[in-house]
Amino acid sequence: MTLTNSLTALPDVDVAEHHARGLLEALGVDCDLPSRRTSPLRMAKAYLEMMSSDPFEMTTFDNDSGYTDLVLVTDIPFHSLCEHHFLPFTGVAHVGYLPDRRLVGLSKLARTVEMFARGPQTQEILTAAIAEHLDSALESRGVGVVMEAEHSCMSLRGVRTVGARTRTSAFTGALDSDRSEFLSALPR
Repeated sequence: MTLTNSLTALPDVDVAEHHARGLLEALGVDCDLPSRRTSPLRMAKAYLEMMSSDPFEMTTFDNDSGYTDLVLVTDIPFHSLCEHHFLPFTGVAHVGYLPDRRLVGLSKLARTVEMFARGPQTQEILTAAIAEHLDSALESRGVGVVMEAEHSCMSLRGVRTVGARTRTSAFTGALDSDRSEFLSALPR
């Protein structure tokens, strides 16, 4: 199965640059200063980069050894965009599964986080989407995803709580029934 980026339409950087300029100018930013002439284009390209990811193949292998214990990859860095303010939230994901007949290449867990993190969304939706996708793709006995992130929409504006982290989780199958091993294995 090949996974692709989260954009639903082909991006038009020229149109995005035009609208970025309009937004900045509407906010009182002088885009004609020499140091800012290319800022609208850089802004459009930055958002495009934050909202797209490269496709990849979900590599799995036969579980010839019959391994059934928890496989857990921790501290996978990610960044995404708050769909309410279009400001970044960044953090780490902890992703694990209980194998059945197949094992997954470990880098594919990190690539899955990266792919789903691209684009505007809430952390809650992101966490559930990763868990649901891995549950389907791996045909495992259970999947667990815990994400911890700092939201710049909270630290840069509004309440301005620098350092506050939000933790979300999603579990399927046997890990939904008993989360204790997964949660106790997380870094402190």
